[in-house]
Order: sequence, then C-alpha cells, then structure tokens
Amino acid sequence: MSTLSRPTDSSSTPTRAAVHGSAARRSTGWRDRVGAYVALTKPRIIELLLVTTVPTMILAEGGLPDLWLVVATLIGGALAAGSANAFNCYLDRDIDEMMNRTKRRPLVTGEIRPRNALVFATALGVVALVWFAWLVNVPAAWLTFGAIAIYVVGYTMILKRRTPQNIVWGGIAGCMPVFIGWAAVTESLSWAALALFGVIFFWTPPHYWPLSVKFKKDYATAGVPMLPVVATDRRVAAEMLGHTIAMIACSLALVPLAGMTWVYTAVAAGLGGWFLWLTISMLRKAQGRARKGPGAMKVFHASITYLTLLFVAVAVDVFLPF
Repeated sequence: MSTLSRPTDSSSTPTRAAVHGSAARRSTGWRDRVGAYVALTKPRIIELLLVTTVPTMILAEGGLPDLWLVVATLIGGALAAGSANAFNCYLDRDIDEMMNRTKRRPLVTGEIRPRNALVFATALGVVALVWFAWLVNVPAAWLTFGAIAIYVVGYTMILKRRTPQNIVWGGIAGCMPVFIGWAAVTESLSWAALALFGVIFFWTPPHYWPLSVKFKKDYATAGVPMLPVVATDRRVAAEMLGHTIAMIACSLALVPLAGMTWVYTAVAAGLGGWFLWLTISMLRKAQGRARKGPGAMKVFHASITYLTLLFVAVAVDVFLPF
C-alpha cells in the first residue's frame, strides 16, 4: 500500500511546480486557460470511450438509432467522462507531479488552481447527469452516475494506491459506456450488452498494463502499485494472456446472444487470434523461451486497434443483408 498522503485542498502549501506555475497563471490568455481545462478532461481517453458507444447503440436498435439520441448520448458521455477525468486529476495531483508522463498536467504546472478544478469537475458531472435524465432517459442517467462514482471513488480514491489489481476492477468504469449506450436506446439492459461489457472489462488490463510497463519507474517513484511495478514480467504477461482469452470468449458470445452474422464472427475470431498471438509472444519472451517478442507499446497500440475494429464490425454487421 502506498504511504503517500491524499492531496489536500488549495489552501495547503503549494508544490514547487505550482509555485513556478503561478506566473504562468497570470500571463496565460483565455485560449490557454480553456486548453488547460480541456486537458483536465483527458480528451484522448474520451475518444476511445465514445468509439464503443455508437456501435452499441446501433446493435441495440438493430439499425440506425434516432440521430438526436446518438448526439445527446455522445455529448452526455463526453461530459461525464470529462468530469471523472477532471476529478482524477484533482485527486492524483500529488503523484502526477512525481511522474514524467503526467508532470505537465495543468494542476501540476499551476495553470489551474485545485479548487477551480474541483468546481469544474463537479459542474461537468452535474450537467452530465441532468443532460441524460432530461434528454436521454433516467436509466442512462443512473448508469452514468455509477460510472463516475466507480472511477472517482472506486478506482482513484480506493483501489489505485492500494492494490495491483486496481486497473482490473477500476476498469469497470470504462465498460459503462456500453451499458449507457444500450440503455439510451432500450431503457434496459440485455445479455448482449453484458457480452460487450465483458469484452471491454477483460480488454482493459491487456491494454493498460503494457503502458504501465513502459512507465514502470514513474509508477514506482509515485508509490502506485501497478502490476508491472510489483510483479515479474512473466506474471504480468501470464495475466494478460488470461484476460485476453476471456475477452475473446466474450466477443464470440455476442454471436448467439445478438444474432451476429458470419462476417462479425470471422472478424472477431481473426482479431482475437491476432491479439492472442501478441500476448503469447510476450509471455514466451518473459519466460525466456523466445529471444524476441512484441514490445510493450506495440501491444498497447494493438489493443486500441483491436477494440476499434471489433466495434466497427459490430456496427457494420447490423446492416448486412444476410
């Protein structure tokens, strides 16, 4: 367990980076300030979450959903994810300062004051919940609330600094857009939605652990017990392989649950086989049974390609005439 203390509010002693950033706060223009607030929302992560939402809505509808419903769901989802990410930046600003990967975030550099970031995160969350309840439906709003709570409280406040399984269970928040998109269309959930949820749940560790491998020293310095920090490369690769097998099983379970065609089946099997080969190669290299194997970042980028193409196949399959 990390011995780092929870970050205090804006009235506490500022960090060195915050002190050095005070001049920057005074001199930046409104465009820079807007850019800093946008950075708090981690827009690149939001893009990946939204990639899974539209295909899910298409599958739930069995065709093209109402365009306004899709737009409203995407806007609400972006607001909710932005809120959760901004809360994460606020709560983790102490460890962000220690890590090379995150030391340029606005709360570390002093571009944004902690209290302002907290207000911003709260406002985004409230607007997202009201938006969903008013313009989408109440079930989707409740699921959105659950997603924010899981990421902020479950992952950031409880799991991240305490267990190497943090990303496994905290990753549930990243699966919620599937449930939210399905509920936006049907006001309910189904076994097909659960299969898609399972795909993302088991995909998350093989996606994030390679990134943790690359930034292992950063996480160790910050006292965050990501699995690659506290376990051998062999164990990390073995757990990635186990999650990958479960992920492929969930992707293929969608075939009978949602009546997918042979096209989706072939794509899911092909993509799954490709990613499985990458994780097996990583394990063989970690075991010393192979001299060469895919690098951590190659697997990380491959995981993004896998998820994107799989959900594209979900959307396309709905419109096939056979």
